[in-house]
Amino acid sequence: MTYMAEKTSRASTGNDGFTADERVAMKERAAELRAQSKRAKGAAKAEAELNDLLEAIAKLPDEGDRALATTLHEVIMAAAPQLAPRTWYGMPAYALDGKVLCFVQPASKFDTRYTTLGFNDTAQLDDGAMWPASFAVTTIGAAEKTRITELVRRAVGGDDMEFVEAVSAPWED
Repeated sequence: MTYMAEKTSRASTGNDGFTADERVAMKERAAELRAQSKRAKGAAKAEAELNDLLEAIAKLPDEGDRALATTLHEVIMAAAPQLAPRTWYGMPAYALDGKVLCFVQPASKFDTRYTTLGFNDTAQLDDGAMWPASFAVTTIGAAEKTRITELVRRAVGGDDMEFVEAVSAPWED
């Protein structure tokens, strides 16, 4: 597919400049906000939000996306169990103190070439004047699990490398 054909297939279907995929994501976010406002607080809310995330992963149309999202979920939660799993624009996301810290954008979400692990500005990944805030993920082996663990721990403000090494040890080949 040429660049022009790709651009045409993802072009806006209306006058607002948003693609059909983007409109779907915005509708998903609106539904998430409505559901969140109606939920009880505490453990019941956390359980409902986890179930929403697991359901979003299960509904992914691509088996590869489901496998990557499942593995990313496991690694992220092992690295930082204090994060609150939830959905964000229909994607798996992980919040710290009520703010989305990181998210998984499956390739099928916007018909992209790879799944993305993204970090929002609350993530403490600062490294000089410029640093990456999203990462392409095509497969996850031991090295990627270790790197993701390091990134997530750093993003939440944890610099305890002994903990990172202990958590990462079971994934080494």
